[in-house]
Amino acid sequence: MRYAVAVARTGHFGRAAEACAVSQPALSQQILTLENLCGTPLFDRLKSGVRLTPFGVEFITLAREAIKSADAVNVFALDRDGKPDRPLRFGLIPTVAPYLLPEIFPALAKAMPELKFTISENRTDALIAGLIDGSLDIALIGTEAPSNGPRLVSAELFDDPFVLATCRSEAVAAPVSLATVAPERILLLDEGHCFRDQTIAACRLDADPAGRTFAATSLSTIVEFVANGQGVTLLPQIALRKEANDPRIAIHSLATPGAGRRLSLVWREATPFGKTFAAIAELIRPSKIPTR
Repeated sequence: MRYAVAVARTGHFGRAAEACAVSQPALSQQILTLENLCGTPLFDRLKSGVRLTPFGVEFITLAREAIKSADAVNVFALDRDGKPDRPLRFGLIPTVAPYLLPEIFPALAKAMPELKFTISENRTDALIAGLIDGSLDIALIGTEAPSNGPRLVSAELFDDPFVLATCRSEAVAAPVSLATVAPERILLLDEGHCFRDQTIAACRLDADPAGRTFAATSLSTIVEFVANGQGVTLLPQIALRKEANDPRIAIHSLATPGAGRRLSLVWREATPFGKTFAAIAELIRPSKIPTR
C-alpha cells in the first residue's frame, strides 16, 4: 500500500521507486501483485506516466487511512519505549495485596516515577480473566498461569513458605508436621481462593468435608478466630508482619517437606509493554519481605 500511495503521489513508477528506496522492477512487481489481489488495475499505464483508475482512487483513499492507522500503532507500541501513557491496571490476589503492596510501591515509585497504577484485588480466576479480556495489564498470583487461552508470560518472583498459626496457649512443638494437625481444626478461606486450595492440598484435607461450616473472606478474620482458640490455620510468610502481631498468636515452622507457594507476575504475551512489565517484576523480585 505504501508503494501504491507513492505511485499515486508521484504519478510515475520510477520516481515512486526512488522515493521508497527500492528498485523500479521491485516496486512494479509489488504493484502488480496488489492489483492481482484486488482483481482490477489500480493505475492506467500511460506513455507519460500513470493515472489512477476509478477503483484506484477509492483504494488509495482507504490505503492512506490504513497506513495512517498502522503508523499510529507503531508509535503506540515502539516510539514511547514500551511505556504506557495511562495508568497500568494491576491486579493482585487478596492474600498478597495487603502484605506486599506497602513494600513494593515505594520501590516502584522511586524507580519508575513516570508510571501510574490502578490497583484491584480479586481471586486468581478473575485476575486471569481480566488479563485475557484486556481489563487488566498485569496480575500478581500465587499459582501457575493457565496454559489454555491466550499465551501469558509468567515472571517468577519469589517463594512464599507457609507457617502454622495457633493460639499461644496451645502447647505445640516446632517444627510441626501437618500430618499431626487435626483436620477439623484447620480454618480455611472461602471457596475460590487459591490459598484455600493450597492449604487443602498441603494438609491433605477433604475439599468439602462434612460438618465444616467455617469459611472466612480474609486471613485477618481467620487469625482472629485462631487467637480466640477456635482453630489453627496456615499463613503465608509475607502475611506475618501484619497478621502475627497479636500476642495471642503463636507462629510455628513446618517440618519437611513443609508447604508454600511461588508468587509470579503475569501478563499477556501480546502486549507492547512487555519490557516495562519485566522491569516491574525485576524490582519486585529482590524484595525480602520482613516476616515479623
